Amino acid sequence: MTDGILLVDKPAGMTSFGVVARVRRIFSQQYGTKIKVGHCGTLDPFATGLLVLCIGKECKNANLYLKHDKVYEATFRLGKVSTTGDPEGGISDMSEYIPTEQEIRQVLRDFEGHIMQTPPMHSAIKINGKRAYQRARSGENFEIPSREVTIYNIELNSYSYPELNVTTKVSSGTYIRSLAKDIGESLKTGAYCADLRRIKIGNYDVKDAQSLEQLGITS
Repeated sequence: MTDGILLVDKPAGMTSFGVVARVRRIFSQQYGTKIKVGHCGTLDPFATGLLVLCIGKECKNANLYLKHDKVYEATFRLGKVSTTGDPEGGISDMSEYIPTEQEIRQVLRDFEGHIMQTPPMHSAIKINGKRAYQRARSGENFEIPSREVTIYNIELNSYSYPELNVTTKVSSGTYIRSLAKDIGESLKTGAYCADLRRIKIGNYDVKDAQSLEQLGITS
């Protein structure tokens, strides 16, 4: 395939750009010519799951895939906060309060619908032409404007303090790290996203995705 889309199940510990580079390299080797490859929405390095890659001429249609709703399975760790909202940041204790399951369910319901959300400081959003994470790493003081996103539903899968596992369907542009942080604040415990897996993008499902190993990529 030199034109079309490719569904990839991204492993943890690799950037989305790293996946793109590896797929581009192996496709170019297979076809003996440089093959253009692009992603249709990144995943954080610690996260796993569905990446939609555009191949060849389909790269010009990448924006068509960016606006799809998405489904994630996530584990939020309560009682602690992270400077980046995930396991890769500086982790610090926030609270020893242990919410009840009833409190958890109520707060999750409160977040369903249209909400205002502030993207993380460590994100790829551009602020005056520079990525937010670059500004954050440089120690700059800056603000990211809040924006409206839609949380269609949040299903509680399991709760055993300090870990809260949920499945949520959200609109494009929603940050699950910010959702974890905001839920932690509402519970008065603090929280960060300890584990994240993207299951669906629009009608595309990770069940139909290929691993890097299946694509012949070993590193």
